[in-house]
Amino acid sequence: MNTIQCIKTRRSVRKYTDEPVEHEILNKIVEAASYAPSWKNTQIVRYTMVENRALIEKIADEAVLGFVYNAKTIRRSKILAVQTVVRGLSGYEQDGTFSTDKGAGWEMYDAGISAQTFCLAAHEYGVGTVIMGIFDAEKIGQLLQIPKDQVVTAVIAMGQPAEERDAPARRSIEEIVRFL
Repeated sequence: MNTIQCIKTRRSVRKYTDEPVEHEILNKIVEAASYAPSWKNTQIVRYTMVENRALIEKIADEAVLGFVYNAKTIRRSKILAVQTVVRGLSGYEQDGTFSTDKGAGWEMYDAGISAQTFCLAAHEYGVGTVIMGIFDAEKIGQLLQIPKDQVVTAVIAMGQPAEERDAPARRSIEEIVRFL
């Protein structure tokens, strides 16, 4: 699959088959995500892969801030990729001051680039993903014993897709680009 085809055919997948995702494939996906650009090459993004069904259920029950739709998606997943970032590096100078008016916002920017790269790589390997943003980061951090210098930035449900969906309508190019 070429890059443009991968971008245009990747969908958010919320229903999965019972087929597992092999560790070899998961490692390839994370390796591809490790090539995502980051602030001054700080490479702050980390992934915790959750396969333990009891932990997945606990996250669905206790860490989705009451958002039932995410709880259902999490329960359907075969694996959860919990994305974290190491705090205090992206967006900072060596003396601890911010480089720009975006402050620590660069952490989320780096996380977003990595999450997209992760999901495109997963699609290349036939693995469906959906990035979820409604969750209790502190609770997930406790459940997974995330190191204190990291914060949870995304939860990505994963599995072999149970169905294929067409792309939703996209805005016209005239609506999203300006030339000056």
